Amino acid sequence: MQVKNVMTTGLFLAHPDTPVTEAQAMMRREHIHRLPVVDRHTKRLVGIVTEKDLLYASPSPATTLNVYEMNDLLSKLKVSAVMTRDVITVRPDDLVEHAARIMVDDDIGGLPVMDNDGFVIGIVTESDIFKLFIDLFGTRESGIRATLRVPDEPGKLAKLSADIVSHGGNIISIGTWPGNNPTNVVVVIKVRDMTREQFISSVEADTQEVLDLRET
Repeated sequence: MQVKNVMTTGLFLAHPDTPVTEAQAMMRREHIHRLPVVDRHTKRLVGIVTEKDLLYASPSPATTLNVYEMNDLLSKLKVSAVMTRDVITVRPDDLVEHAARIMVDDDIGGLPVMDNDGFVIGIVTESDIFKLFIDLFGTRESGIRATLRVPDEPGKLAKLSADIVSHGGNIISIGTWPGNNPTNVVVVIKVRDMTREQFISSVEADTQEVLDLRET
């Protein structure tokens, strides 16, 4: 899966001279948490501003300023003063897992997506990754969801899948994780069109242990 398949388009943008109060209002109105900042003339990305940036820019609750003075102060403060200038970006053809790894490693919640000409064409966020995670695991579909410990042997996953299909099962999703030792892997699988008993019968020859089994 590539970034272009999950990214959000139709972006809301800020400019370096956008007042902080305007950026805050836009985020609240559109229910978004970050705004790419582009130059008004070149349309090139020059930064990104987040809710946290704007929160830090706001006066402390302990300030002696009254509400009118605070609003006047914020209206004069521009996005350029609080935005992050060194922006990490991705390309639309980058793999989703590459974008996810960057977000985890750099502790950031969203990445602007740049085309080959250097213009912002989208943004991929934690929410986009979560939605993909839900879809990959067939969370919205009903069926049998099982976590199995399976020997880490060539062809074992193919045989497990074939045995489920031979018992009438339709595999919705399947994923693997490293097991508790090098000889096994943990398989999370979701199937439909079979009973609990049929599923157990279909996997018993291929499975070391059933760690979890539930109907969803």
